[in-house]
Amino acid sequence: MSWLVTGGAGYIGSHVVRALRAAGMDTVVLDDLSTGFADFVPDEVPFVEGSLLDADLVARTLRDHSVHGVIHIAGFKYAGVSVQRPLHTYEQNVTTMLVLLRAMREAGVDKFVFSSSAATYGTPSGDQVTEQTPTNPESPYGETKLIGEWLLRDEGTAHGLAHTSLRYFNVVGSGEEALFDTSPHNLFPLVFDMLYRGATPRINGDDYPTPDGTCVRDYVHVSDLAVSHVAAARRLDAGEPVERVYNLGSGSGSSVRQIMDTIREVTGIDFTPEIHPRRAGDPARIVADGDLAARDLDWKMRHSLQEMVASAWSARQAAGDAYPA
Repeated sequence: MSWLVTGGAGYIGSHVVRALRAAGMDTVVLDDLSTGFADFVPDEVPFVEGSLLDADLVARTLRDHSVHGVIHIAGFKYAGVSVQRPLHTYEQNVTTMLVLLRAMREAGVDKFVFSSSAATYGTPSGDQVTEQTPTNPESPYGETKLIGEWLLRDEGTAHGLAHTSLRYFNVVGSGEEALFDTSPHNLFPLVFDMLYRGATPRINGDDYPTPDGTCVRDYVHVSDLAVSHVAAARRLDAGEPVERVYNLGSGSGSSVRQIMDTIREVTGIDFTPEIHPRRAGDPARIVADGDLAARDLDWKMRHSLQEMVASAWSARQAAGDAYPA
């Protein structure tokens, strides 16, 4: 019996796959390689290349690999771009969820761990969000993640699907030098790529209502995140109770300017970031409380900000010119 990891050839998914393997749990990966890399999938892990929009392929994967649970990480995750591409975002994040859930029900697969997002909260009124904070997404991306949670809730009510959704925001760092974040929209890979190529990093907006005018976010290490995905899967396997939603947050935030300062310190490269306009869909501050996940999902911040930056920079350097431009 295996756990299917959708998006398992991507940055986050590949770390989750390794964490599952380290825990002795059989795993299969389904990924269309639109943003992932086949090399990110360990040789011993079965890999199915294809789209979640292909209902027949999804059904065959569940059947042929004796899947009994799904960790769903695949999706279009660019909040800013989703404002310009709402239909694409809904197709990739909602239509695929419908295809997957229908195939699971028909195959009798009844366990689901969902990679959701703190983008479901939008810009909260308080300094820290909990699972009880009202949701108010400010981008199509955040909306699709919230709809995914609703679909799980309703499928659980109608057909007994055991599920939980993990909300997180900025995932950074690397657990292995061979695994790196290549997102063209995430802060760390953007800054590192510019530094590697001799360009000047940029800050998108310095006029937010925050102490230094730049966005404040939770930054969590990808390996810490992977541990909690495994813990959630184990609880579902054991039939133990889980919350419908968990925040995977640090409880504290760092501003974009603070990140730039830490990158300057860790890399030893002196630079002054350029200031550019805000990106659409970016709320000023999101910092999440992770107490519930700490109670149930072995969630903890095992890495400092300096360690997050250092591991990510090491992976970027190891990639060298092979890093996708």
